[in-house]
Amino acid sequence: MSVIVAENISKKYIIDHQRKSGTPSLRDVVSDTLGKVFPGKNKQDDFAEKEEFWALKDVSFRIEQGDRIGIVGHNGAGKSTLLKILSRITEPSTGQIKINGRIASLLEVGTGFHPELTGRENIFLNGAILGMSKTEIKQSFDAIVDFAGVEKFLDTPVKRYSSGMYVRLGFAIAAHLNPEILIVDEVLAVGDTEFQKKSLGKMRDVSESGRTLIFVSHNLTAIQALCNKSFYFEKGRLVDQGDTTHIVTNYLSQVSHKSLEKHWDDINHAPGNDQVRIKSFKVVPEFQDNLSHIDVRTPIDFRFEFWNMEEGANLNLSLHLYTFTGECIFNVGTQSESFGKGLVTGTCHIPGNFLNDGSYVVSMMIVKDTSTVLYNMEEALVFDIEDYRENVTWYGKWPGYIRPQLNFSIRQTEHLVND
Repeated sequence: MSVIVAENISKKYIIDHQRKSGTPSLRDVVSDTLGKVFPGKNKQDDFAEKEEFWALKDVSFRIEQGDRIGIVGHNGAGKSTLLKILSRITEPSTGQIKINGRIASLLEVGTGFHPELTGRENIFLNGAILGMSKTEIKQSFDAIVDFAGVEKFLDTPVKRYSSGMYVRLGFAIAAHLNPEILIVDEVLAVGDTEFQKKSLGKMRDVSESGRTLIFVSHNLTAIQALCNKSFYFEKGRLVDQGDTTHIVTNYLSQVSHKSLEKHWDDINHAPGNDQVRIKSFKVVPEFQDNLSHIDVRTPIDFRFEFWNMEEGANLNLSLHLYTFTGECIFNVGTQSESFGKGLVTGTCHIPGNFLNDGSYVVSMMIVKDTSTVLYNMEEALVFDIEDYRENVTWYGKWPGYIRPQLNFSIRQTEHLVND
């Protein structure tokens, strides 16, 4: 039986672009005033300053009872907009969606909470919103409180809760009040490792009981473990759907080939100066075992080419690797050598099983006489490394900037003998 049927749903937003000038001119003020007094007089300006943005475009799908659906895609692909439509927070601009069953959703921290009410009161409020009777809520009350771990703060207004307490209580309510359809967004990333384990286990229990699960996450390992089917969204469109293994493989192959190279063929228009000019900088993955994407196992080469314009220059390269949030992971440099005029090439090899999963930024400097920076190519490339785990049942973020594969073993050294 189909519990959700979407037929050509689209969602349009109007983006209102503000004027860039800090202080409006008298002409702007008069024009705006006349536009309000005489609607339609200022149509040309309105058209120039407003833009249509389609967060979803012609999306159709069918979800059967008991399906466990994972939704993947880049940021801005339309995933959250879809969940808001499914949760009845917003309506589609066009198309229609049919839902057969009671939905509980956790889209962001504090969804459905009243900040002035206590945790106890919000449990009953959320249950009432889901259409449950007071008796039904009481039957699940102790399990909710125990799962969320907020017993000490149960009679405290939730506005005083931390973000972790918010999300624990919100998920516990959504998962324990027996909805036919459970929708969970990336909000679980707010919780700690122990809470993630409990939540993923609870979602597995929900799916095994025959209820329907819709799960959005960038943690592809969790999606593969939980979901039998997945949807892949790109720029507001549903570009692929089907078996989760197929969808995740397709998604990763698309992610890995973005912005891995910058190249300039014309030396006169290449970045640089009178002493050096950049020809190319690329990230070259060494794909193995039929891989088509970069994950933590993948060896990587950074390859850099530049034109040296000065005869006999003593040059070296300095490479910096940063996290996406700006923390420097390492800085390595080559030996200084004398080069003639012409093309110079540098390669830095990063072995597999070294970097953790995540987004990275690489910068490269050309240095003269070991101390003078001739050219600094900041934030030259951005690339992603995906997660990979084998025989590991923990789905939290692996701590640390690096994730080396070391010789770390365990063995039995002694057996206890029962009397």
